[in-house]
Amino acid sequence: MAAKKEAAKTLKITLIKSTIGQVPKNRATVEAMGLRKLHQTVELPDNASTRGQIQKVRHMVKVEEA
Repeated sequence: MAAKKEAAKTLKITLIKSTIGQVPKNRATVEAMGLRKLHQTVELPDNASTRGQIQKVRHMVKVEEA
């Protein structure tokens, strides 16, 4: 019997606002999330660390559940 692994929950995060003119701490957070260009999307695990990063830059990103 093959047991199915439950898929880990992930979040799709898209950069919708430029980092130009933003506070350096926010720029660093966006870069740490792996976002480099506008409208680029990354999938990150849904955990407390990622949620904290999203909270810091919530005005610059769009978040969807994957």
